[in-house]
Amino acid sequence: MRTNRSVPPCPVIPVLRYPDPSVAAKWLCKAFGFTLRLRIANHRIQMRAGEGCFTIAEGDIVPNQSATVQVRIEDVHGHCERARAGGAKILSEPTDHIYGERQYNAEDFYGHRWDFTESLADVEPESWGGTSVNL
Repeated sequence: MRTNRSVPPCPVIPVLRYPDPSVAAKWLCKAFGFTLRLRIANHRIQMRAGEGCFTIAEGDIVPNQSATVQVRIEDVHGHCERARAGGAKILSEPTDHIYGERQYNAEDFYGHRWDFTESLADVEPESWGGTSVNL
């Protein structure tokens, strides 16, 4: 799998929604000893939990949508077609992003949201507006 400094290096990345990601990050670091990895304005913050990773995203808590699981994969287009054929509801088609990732979003049979991402290139976070913290 390619590496990309703009995304956490973990294969599975939970994305937790909080109304104010900065407040949440500060609290999680103090209470649980997590560390910041990358800050994306104030709407997304990548965190480290030991060898693990997770992301805090700005948003309200909605049943079955207060968290998303992001999974790093090799072939977004092929994976998307497999998911569609398997009955997943595709929320957004594969799209290339300036931070070096190709991603699509799907919803499973129970309403949980999944983000699938493929690293296309190693992109310095500062080139698209991110702020490296502890890479």
